[in-house]
Amino acid sequence: MKNQRFRVCTVAELSPGERKIVEINGKTIGVFNVHGEYYALRNICPHQFAPLCRGNVTGYNAPSEVGIYNWCREGEIIRCPWHGWEFDIKTGRSIFNPHRVKTKSYPVVVSQEACETADEEDPSVETYPVAVDADVVYVVL
Repeated sequence: MKNQRFRVCTVAELSPGERKIVEINGKTIGVFNVHGEYYALRNICPHQFAPLCRGNVTGYNAPSEVGIYNWCREGEIIRCPWHGWEFDIKTGRSIFNPHRVKTKSYPVVVSQEACETADEEDPSVETYPVAVDADVVYVVL
């Protein structure tokens, strides 16, 4: 089956450091803007199936000499909200055992397209579609 693109949001709706959790084809997926780059992870922790993408986004202490703390990769690590397992948002691999534990990750594409928008605040108001050129974020499944 050929990969399909699914519209998530516009670039303006997902600022650096933010995430958007969407459902696509029955799967819950978290889309993250990490320093202007986009990544998508399945919203399931492989440990006990917690909603992984609802966890804290953070960095971590890289291995170093005793007494030396090397905090790095701020905004690139997601911590499971149930048991604190940490995963690299860019690859889906765990921090503690990257060769054996990972969560599913998906390609993300940013493209230009004309899209229609309407005032959804009050459905009783007559609205008209407006074509605009905007950056739109897609998840590829």
